Amino acid sequence: MTGSPVVNAILFTCLGLAAFLVALAIAARMAGFDVRKEIAEERNAAAAIVAGAVILGVAWIVAATMH
Repeated sequence: MTGSPVVNAILFTCLGLAAFLVALAIAARMAGFDVRKEIAEERNAAAAIVAGAVILGVAWIVAATMH
């Protein structure tokens, strides 16, 4: 942590976004199908709901960790 609250906010934002993106990439890789293709091309609502749930879950974990 630095002495400046603005620098701390920027630092924690960058770290949180990096952790979020890494966790999201891992979740997409662990899925047994191409998430982007299922949502965009196949218009699969179930895949979109699962992807949204993963995004919210990871975001809540990152937010709780940063808080």
